[in-house]
Amino acid sequence: MTAPVAGPVDDAPLTRFHIKLTVFSSGGPFIDGYALSIIGIALITLQPAMQLSVAEIGLLGAASLVGIFVGGGVFGWVTDKVGRHTMYILDLLALALFSVLSGLATDVWQLILWRFLLGVAIGADYPIATSLLAEFLPRKYRGRLLGATFVVWAVGAAAAYLVGFLLKDFGPDVWRILLISPAVFAIVTLLCRLGTPESPRWLLSQGHDEKARAVVKKVYGQQYDLEHLGETRDESVPKASFRTVFQGEYLKRTVFVAVFWTAQVIPMFAVYTFAPDLLASFGMTGDANLYGGSFLIATLFVVGGIPGLWLVEKIGRRKLLLYSFALATVILAIPALIPNVGAVPFFLALAVFAIASGSANFLQIVYPNELFPTEVRATAVGIGTAFSRIGSAASTYLMPLAIMNFGGAGSLAIGAAVSLVGLIATLAWAPETANKSLAETTVRGTAPAKIPSPTA
Repeated sequence: MTAPVAGPVDDAPLTRFHIKLTVFSSGGPFIDGYALSIIGIALITLQPAMQLSVAEIGLLGAASLVGIFVGGGVFGWVTDKVGRHTMYILDLLALALFSVLSGLATDVWQLILWRFLLGVAIGADYPIATSLLAEFLPRKYRGRLLGATFVVWAVGAAAAYLVGFLLKDFGPDVWRILLISPAVFAIVTLLCRLGTPESPRWLLSQGHDEKARAVVKKVYGQQYDLEHLGETRDESVPKASFRTVFQGEYLKRTVFVAVFWTAQVIPMFAVYTFAPDLLASFGMTGDANLYGGSFLIATLFVVGGIPGLWLVEKIGRRKLLLYSFALATVILAIPALIPNVGAVPFFLALAVFAIASGSANFLQIVYPNELFPTEVRATAVGIGTAFSRIGSAASTYLMPLAIMNFGGAGSLAIGAAVSLVGLIATLAWAPETANKSLAETTVRGTAPAKIPSPTA
């Protein structure tokens, strides 16, 4: 099989359309980071208001993550089946609805249910928005702009801590306002996304040639046509099939995405969701320390993403991921290795971890979109999202118990072990996809090209 040749669309100049689409696609990750982090702040007043037990707190923290597992796994397939554009809009209506219902809950079981369904909507947006964006972006900017949407996840998380701090004196029911607040961002994002065209690559894969041609000419210019996409329909790839991503070389890529994504999110979500509890376990008290310290750590995840977005095209995806996992493994182990570590060294360890994690966690979006063809791209992203949330949901549920039994240092040592697993998986399976067209990075057909060896 001859290697596919990149068409002019892959080398097209960056336009206002690409920038706007990147910004609008970032709305989902922003709401994700905000909604998943706001629960940690809301718990400060929610716990005494509903007299939650430790187990109920864990369930509440894990509910959204379990929902993301379902949403990613199911709606990635739906997105490949019905198209990116339809789901791109409907998903935000669900985000707004379940946020409002969460704030109106009168019992813990209602709150767990609505947070679960909110997670389903969040999980659905990963394959919807990122597959649409990836299929429009020129290869020179694809890693950076796809990555930028996920760095916005950390912006949303930081915004949650800032909003929590600003509203902390609004009384014992402020948790209701906090849990409703993601709906505001969902409605704004929805209004921005109206009018976004369908992906021409998806239209072409479904046999809608004339519609695909119209989108290509509208977005890139009248001089472009279908052949400039650099790919054609591949009848060997089943449409919207779960089975495809678990066969042949696709299986290796699916396992790699699931393992590295899970290894990144387990310690990341634990720190985001329970940062105030972790800081309190090491003697930090008072609103300024708990809210301010948590906000600073969340901000450092954003700071880490800035050099990461430059490095992702400079040194490539693989090296960036290796460096991030190696640094996270060492940093998270330090508090457990220093006897009676104080609050300041512990806080510094969390801060450095936030920078290291932030420098590469956006690869959770970049890699799966580059490793699978249009026919199953959203399905693959959704499955990666789903698998990653199995571990993150378990870790969020168990984190309060881990802090209680092992302390903050012991809890972070577990995170170090998880990061080490991610490092090993990256060494073994990660290919390099930087500066390649989607046709070049995709494994197609019954006799696909081999994934580069770990030494490549």
